[in-house]
Amino acid sequence: MVMVNGKEQELSEEILISELLELMGYQADRVAVEHNGRMIPRSRLSETTIKDGDTLEVVSFVGGG
Repeated sequence: MVMVNGKEQELSEEILISELLELMGYQADRVAVEHNGRMIPRSRLSETTIKDGDTLEVVSFVGGG
């Protein structure tokens, strides 16, 4: 179980942050991600693994008009 933006998410196995973002419908180039209290550079989203007990905060960038 991991927490994403304060909500529990069930994971059957360890996955990469980039994979979780895709499963949740986020575009990796339009978000900022904090993993266990540390900001993760966009270049490392496909290298950083999420495991049981981890916490993520995902912030989407939205354009205005």
